[in-house]
Amino acid sequence: MSARALSGIRVVDAATLAAGPLVATWLGEFGAEVIKVEQPGGGDPLRQWGAQRDGVGLMWKSLGRNKKSVTLDLRQEAGRELLRELARGADVLVVNFRPSTLAKWKFDYESLAAENPGLVLVHVTGFGAGGPKSDRPGFGTLGEAMSGFAHLTGEPDGPPTLPSFMLADGVAALNATYAVMMALYHRDVHGGGGQLIDVNLIEPLARLIEQPVLTYDQLGTIPGRTGNRWEISAPRNTYRTKDGRWLAMSGSAPTIAKRALRAIGRPELTEDPRFAEAQQRLRNAAEIDRLMAEWIAERTLEDAMAVFERAEVAAAPVYDAEQLLADPQLRARETYVDVPDPDLGSMRVQGPVPRMSATPGRVEHLGAAVGEHNDEVYGELLGLSEDRLRRLRAEGVI
Repeated sequence: MSARALSGIRVVDAATLAAGPLVATWLGEFGAEVIKVEQPGGGDPLRQWGAQRDGVGLMWKSLGRNKKSVTLDLRQEAGRELLRELARGADVLVVNFRPSTLAKWKFDYESLAAENPGLVLVHVTGFGAGGPKSDRPGFGTLGEAMSGFAHLTGEPDGPPTLPSFMLADGVAALNATYAVMMALYHRDVHGGGGQLIDVNLIEPLARLIEQPVLTYDQLGTIPGRTGNRWEISAPRNTYRTKDGRWLAMSGSAPTIAKRALRAIGRPELTEDPRFAEAQQRLRNAAEIDRLMAEWIAERTLEDAMAVFERAEVAAAPVYDAEQLLADPQLRARETYVDVPDPDLGSMRVQGPVPRMSATPGRVEHLGAAVGEHNDEVYGELLGLSEDRLRRLRAEGVI
């Protein structure tokens, strides 16, 4: 068995739905012990998200990987006290309570750090602490709208377009995960204490979409929707092939753009000032786009890709899920792994990203049953007596 990068780190995941729990999922893939706190009965609402098989949520099975599930009713003071007990022995606590709830329940950083000075508290909210919207409920959809993403996505004459997957949650979770690693590095290498990580669903995605802000700030113009085209790259679009498939292409680097023109039989355009120089090529992007679309439309996906691959053009087929699983490159890398599961028999999920040579991540198991690890965590880890456990069960706390 390979070494685990985060062995010895304990994470308590007391968040719900996507962004917060994703942080704990990624830490768990690389060896952290993750204790997932769920409401007694139905558990995390994520269990009911999306596609189900025989009543089992498929998204939950993947996002709940490697986690121990315990139940805990945080609406009761006895439940909140039990979470504080878990936090006293944790390295990381992930929550997504509203700021007012955090303070009312005494899960603010100052209260928790008084009992565990080394704790890293990850607080994920819709709008972030402070400001007039800080206590409003927020989901990824609002982050995708307010970050500027939806404004830029879609056809020029169409409506702003939202993604059909948890984009803002995922970007926020990635942001928070590397923040956790920086906080642990500061604590364990530099001898500092723990700290509060304040992440919302707007700012991490907005950081990736900063160019329109820079443009407006310096030029006074507001970029709009351009479909699949992009004002910094030509050719750049998705193109329909003769057999009804789709192909994507990017000419971000000048050398790649010129290869694409040669590949479609137009080498003379690589010497034409309208297309040879980067800024001129962008001004004539519509013409390049038309030439590419016409050439690709006369060929099947297989034939077009064969030409582009020989010419080392940056092009790729547009995959659906079936094609993604069948891709020879991803199969060779074992990107998707088949994991045994007591509810589903087995399920293919994407393995840990990134790949690490000395301390690789792994999927040990998929999402557990609600409260499956109550006895292990409360009895063995916290050392609660049988009498106390019986009272907590009788009172509906766990």
